[in-house]
This record gives sequence, C-alpha cells and structure tokens, in this order.
Amino acid sequence: MPQLTLTTPLGEITLAEEDGAIVSLDWGRGRDRTATPLLARAAARLQAYFDGDEVSFEDLPLAPPGTPFQRRVWAALRAIPRGTTCGYGDLARDLATSPRAIGGACARNPLPILIPCHRVISAQGRLAGYSGGEGAETKRFLLALEGAL
Repeated sequence: MPQLTLTTPLGEITLAEEDGAIVSLDWGRGRDRTATPLLARAAARLQAYFDGDEVSFEDLPLAPPGTPFQRRVWAALRAIPRGTTCGYGDLARDLATSPRAIGGACARNPLPILIPCHRVISAQGRLAGYSGGEGAETKRFLLALEGAL
C-alpha cells in the first residue's frame, strides 16, 4: 500500500492509498514513502491547509474502512464547513442516533482532518476528546487554524 509521510506543525502524518483512494491518515512516520499522484496532491493540499490557506478536500477520493453507520457519520462530518463547529447532540438528532454513537464514529475516523471530526464539540462548547495527535490540544490547534475558536 503506497504511503507518503509529510511534516506538519503537528508533527509527521502519513497518508495511505489503496485502489486509487486515500484510506488512512495516521500520526507519525509511515514505513513506505511512495509519492503517487493522489498522495502528492493530498499532501500538497494538507500543506496548504496547515499554511492557513482555505483548501477543500472534497474532490479527493476517500475510502475510509468502516461500518455503514460510521460512513454515514463521516459523510455528515464532511458537510460541516471550515471555521464552524457542530455539537455531538446536533449530529445525533440529524442522524437519528445518540451523541455517544457519534462520538464513537468520530473516534474511529481513519481520515482525521480530511474528514473533520475535530469540528464536533460538546453541547457546552467544550472540545471534549480527540483521537488524533495530542488529543484535545490537536483539536484546539486545528479549530484555531480554521478560525473556529
């Protein structure tokens, strides 16, 4: 599986591609460094994102492995605009489920940043948890970068 590691303000992150789609974004250095055209394009977008540019990840082919429910939640996350946040409860109402189920799907998101689970916050406006990088500090950094804090 082709992988490409890039250095960001949050440390190294590694993108992985399978069958022409991005399947994971992991924190840390990957074992393989293969700059496919898709991985190079995604890495360039991520670098622009971290530079503060308003970029879109919408046209990148993503194929995160997950259950049908998780994919439904991740699709809803992709609809949250940059610079805004949404509550776990709000998403739960929209998807006819519980806030805990939304949190579970966010925690299992294999494509953080590209699928912006960092934009989901508690009803009281707290950042709550984040499964990527340094946890809540990473979430705070991403939201500040997007102008949501």
